[in-house]
Amino acid sequence: MTRMHTGRAALALALTAGGAAAQDFDLDALIEAARAEPPLVVYAVTGKIVETAEAFSELYGVEAEGRKVNEADQIELTIREAQSGNVVGDLAVAGDVAALLGQVVPQGLAASWLPPDMAEGIAPGEQDPLVVVSDPHVWAYSTEVWDECPVSNVWELTEPEWQGRLAMMDPLVKALYADWFNQLETHHDDAMAAAYEAHFGHPLETEEASATAAWVRAFAENAPLLGDSTAVAQAIGAVGQEAPFFGILSTAKFRDNLTGELSLGICEGMEPFSGWLYPGLAMIAEGTDSPNAARLFTRYLLTEEGIAPMSVDGKMSSNSAVPANPEEVSGVAEVMDQLMTYDTATAAEDFDRRQDWQDFWRIHYAR
Repeated sequence: MTRMHTGRAALALALTAGGAAAQDFDLDALIEAARAEPPLVVYAVTGKIVETAEAFSELYGVEAEGRKVNEADQIELTIREAQSGNVVGDLAVAGDVAALLGQVVPQGLAASWLPPDMAEGIAPGEQDPLVVVSDPHVWAYSTEVWDECPVSNVWELTEPEWQGRLAMMDPLVKALYADWFNQLETHHDDAMAAAYEAHFGHPLETEEASATAAWVRAFAENAPLLGDSTAVAQAIGAVGQEAPFFGILSTAKFRDNLTGELSLGICEGMEPFSGWLYPGLAMIAEGTDSPNAARLFTRYLLTEEGIAPMSVDGKMSSNSAVPANPEEVSGVAEVMDQLMTYDTATAAEDFDRRQDWQDFWRIHYAR
């Protein structure tokens, strides 16, 4: 067989075996099978994947290499490698969810695997596809300037008081934010409408298609500062500012609180949500020659040790048996019930609507 056909047969066998009951799962057999395969290459959005792969190799005696690859590039590489029959990235972690489920998976280019012995600890909605970790994006403020969050409702951010004083990553660059808009409209539009009424004292009347669209338009028209994650974090939390910005960002940036460079705090109790959770999927490439190593690495990410390099930055394991990292700075574990959960069941619809939301943002954004 060719390399590609061999990998496909192995992956099919591996994923079929993954359907076995927990009592039939043999971890030792999986480890031995993984050791007999070529070295594993893992793509992930975080540079922490490098040390994670090193620790995995040391623990299991399975050679693995971690490579930092952003969400969009993971999709491009997965497609190109599959088309060429030369798979380099055997496992992709935390790629572009909407593109994965709207483009990659329907083409049969990748699939996820749920470790049978850990299924009990994974919520049903996070099993297929498997979410190994979630990245919290939270509304944040400067704790140096304010003793408590200065905002209690997302609709406040559409008012003149906050014009030009908001910050977030650009939805035209970070498409996950356009997907967030669609998740809000699809699953939580009633909550957005209720938040409007709670803030303004009367029901929303709008020509837009939804309460979410009305908010996105008003927020965009209020001239938020757009930038990469570092620029957004600096605008919100850099120490020494008299008039800092308010905005939304990943909890990973809170680590700079420890150096004294930033003074970020989570805006607790904000209506309708204090933020949202972006799911990190573990997807095994079709055509991999190391399907068992990829499965073993997936299972490793669902352990406390395996996810530790990421959980220290606020990432939350989908395995309920894994506690929050005690060294995590933001304290996001205390507000998990205030965060919107991304529903992967409608991720393909997010992908279909992505360009619409980006065009909508482009039309109404002012700076």
